[in-house]
Amino acid sequence: MNSQSSRLRHRAWPHALLESSVLKCAVLSSVMLLSSTAAMANNPLPVPAPAAHPADDKEVVVKGLHQAKTYTISSPPIEPLLMDKPKLPDLSGYTQQAMQKKIVRSKPGKVAIKRMMQEDSLKEFIGGDNKMAEWVARQHGIPQAIFIEDGYMTLQDLAKKVPKQYLSETSPGVFLARLPIVVGKNGILEVDKKTTELRLSQDAGAFLVNDNLLFMSDTKLTGWSEKSNGPSTFKAPKEFRPFLLSWGGTQTYMFNTKVASLGYNNSKSYGISISQYTPNMKAQMNRAEPTGWIVNSEFSDMWYGFYCYETRDFVVKGSTYHDNIIYGIDPHDRSHGLIIAENTVYGTKKKHGIIVSREVNDSFIINNKSYDNHLSGIVLDRNSVNNLVAYNEIYRNHTDGITLYESADNLLWGNRVFANKRHGIRVRNSTNIKLYENLAIGNGLMGVYGHIKDLSDTDRDIKLDPFDAEVSLIMVGGELTSNGSGPLSIDSPLSVELYKVSMLAPTKASGISFNGVLGDRQDEILDLLVRQQKAVLIDPVESQKQLRD
Repeated sequence: MNSQSSRLRHRAWPHALLESSVLKCAVLSSVMLLSSTAAMANNPLPVPAPAAHPADDKEVVVKGLHQAKTYTISSPPIEPLLMDKPKLPDLSGYTQQAMQKKIVRSKPGKVAIKRMMQEDSLKEFIGGDNKMAEWVARQHGIPQAIFIEDGYMTLQDLAKKVPKQYLSETSPGVFLARLPIVVGKNGILEVDKKTTELRLSQDAGAFLVNDNLLFMSDTKLTGWSEKSNGPSTFKAPKEFRPFLLSWGGTQTYMFNTKVASLGYNNSKSYGISISQYTPNMKAQMNRAEPTGWIVNSEFSDMWYGFYCYETRDFVVKGSTYHDNIIYGIDPHDRSHGLIIAENTVYGTKKKHGIIVSREVNDSFIINNKSYDNHLSGIVLDRNSVNNLVAYNEIYRNHTDGITLYESADNLLWGNRVFANKRHGIRVRNSTNIKLYENLAIGNGLMGVYGHIKDLSDTDRDIKLDPFDAEVSLIMVGGELTSNGSGPLSIDSPLSVELYKVSMLAPTKASGISFNGVLGDRQDEILDLLVRQQKAVLIDPVESQKQLRD
């Protein structure tokens, strides 16, 4: 395989991070690299102790891996390591013109004002635990909602058909909704450029639920505080804020739309949520997984910028998510076939920029920028497998750049991960992770860090999210440069394969030094990898059966 590292090394960077560390040290580092194998300070990272054996009468839900005592270093055939560049999905069809063709305007819709407790699409909000009290207090009576049924309607059409105390045009093109708006099972709502802004009243308990087809373009959607006559900016997790939710069987399309100040810490009320019906309703409703597109839009001050649950083939493209509270983009439980592409995510205040979690499979996270987030830039979590994370630019995040938690069989290709406060790429309890042509540069700790961890004593539900305490990596091409603690560290791996991985500009005076299991055999590894330009296989002497028993 012809490594792309030299070509990638000369790409233009958005920041001046590399000007001093790479350009000034390139010549020196190569000398240091070749001379570093004689005597180096190896500082192995602490390896977590094996999980305690549970009592005989308790179910074993975590398969622990005992630390291998010795490893073999060999040079395997190169051919099995060679891969073509991954094929990316065609994004050209996700246009506003394509969206317009999906809108059926031939049949005018009908409007009804109904009591909330009678409607399946609202049971999540008025069911048990005295949920209805929220809307009784805000509406000062039996809660009601506006329903669009049996055809197509614009927001202007809707405003003409309901009393002004429920939906009014407060200034030209600006509408204030003071009741929840529900697009019914056969309804279609379009909010377009004729609407400058749709404001959902926080004071009156307004929100928007889609149970069929919703189209928004060239407009604004804002949670609105009538009390302060401004956006319903975040104050506390449990304080009600308006939200948008699309249920199972629906399609939601959003283009060139600016969305702000939605969502709070309540199920399905996170901000923009695309969700299959909840388990108790799913069988009754018998609706397909929801889908749709969000393109060229902007989201800020959201509890979650985007959330989905059991969603298929949803596309989030070319949008900006900034200064949101918990997550920027958060696909969740059993969503699949997603495309998250060409987005910019930054300034997330509590957690990660982009995260997929709990069996979010067969998806593409490509060509995004994620930076200045409170934790990681991109996370794959809880058995999310068969995903492609490619050509992303991940920098200045406050923990790791890209993090994999308990998620096997994923491919990371051509990502640029730099200036993150902790590790560039971190892999925990995940096997068969392929790292091809990635650049990890100037991160605070390791360029790439693989490790195992026993989570049985944490708040994690092991039965719901099982995992094996195992890690294995294949690294081909790319560059690990100027990372604070070293280029690469692996604790107790099932196996590690390396080929054509460049390690430049070491921060330590002694040159390149490996940590973890690699540190014990680094002279052999570097001899094969650097001097002989061969592939390297690091494999435990003990059989995997021995390690697992």
